[in-house]
Amino acid sequence: MVFKRRDRRPIWQVVVDFIYPRGGWSRAAQYVKHRVRRLPDTPEKISRGVWAGVFTAFTPFYGIHFVIAAVLAKLMRGNILAALMATFFGNPLTYVPIGVSALWTGHWLLGTQPDANMDRSLGKNFAAAASDLWHNFLALFSAKKADWHGLSIFYDEVFFPYMIGGILPGVVSATFCYYLSVPLIAAYQKRRQKALRAKLAQLQKKTANVDDGGPGAG
Repeated sequence: MVFKRRDRRPIWQVVVDFIYPRGGWSRAAQYVKHRVRRLPDTPEKISRGVWAGVFTAFTPFYGIHFVIAAVLAKLMRGNILAALMATFFGNPLTYVPIGVSALWTGHWLLGTQPDANMDRSLGKNFAAAASDLWHNFLALFSAKKADWHGLSIFYDEVFFPYMIGGILPGVVSATFCYYLSVPLIAAYQKRRQKALRAKLAQLQKKTANVDDGGPGAG
């Protein structure tokens, strides 16, 4: 299986590596950039995948970003693997500025007033909503009473403004990454093809010398 690890990591290690990868986020970003450039596809198709992944990072659908990015890439005829890797544009270092910018934009478009301490309460709001969802799920199988009031407030004050407000900065950021990626990937592919042709020519020359009984023979 592609990208399958030989050594299975424990759950706690997966969580720790997600929050702070080994070698830091700078090294993780370099790895993703390297993998994207080496994808066997046209620069335009890979960059359309990048667009889908970066845009998805500005949506509040945490947990299914991979699914959304893959669907968008499919609709755009972009590279799906590039889309999946580009979702890492959203990570623990960027989620707060992404969320705050999306919420401010959303509240501005909707004409509502955002929370003054939005940057501090964003994570708590999502955690509280997840807790309410889990509580209501358990209520289906127990005597607990489901309560949707907190989720209703979360939808009105956080989720819906986030979803609406994430569109504009998401489109701008994704489009910027697209136009940045196309020439970079094209230049990398040309340089790589040139290096491969040089190696092939060198190998053919060496083989010819061997066949002719030259310096490389016997």
